[in-house]
Amino acid sequence: MTTISLKVPEHLDQLLVSESRRRQVSKSAVIRECVENALAGKRSRNRSVSCADLVRDLIGTQPGPADASTSSHHLEEAIQKDFQRGQRRKNSRR
Repeated sequence: MTTISLKVPEHLDQLLVSESRRRQVSKSAVIRECVENALAGKRSRNRSVSCADLVRDLIGTQPGPADASTSSHHLEEAIQKDFQRGQRRKNSRR
């Protein structure tokens, strides 16, 4: 194990003291855990982000049928409505 000397502001030291007392471990143990969590979080943030990750807070918030994403009937209906909207836009530009 490597030894590291670390200077922290007084308010951070107070937080470390209270957390180490609460957990009944050393301040070093609290710091090690925090560093591990921060670095593990950084690694997970570097992974590729999916579309679902980007809209996770929106999923399920819009009204509509529960099977909208899996029903071919709903998909065909949505495509037809979108097509009709496009046709109306073309006609209104003329």
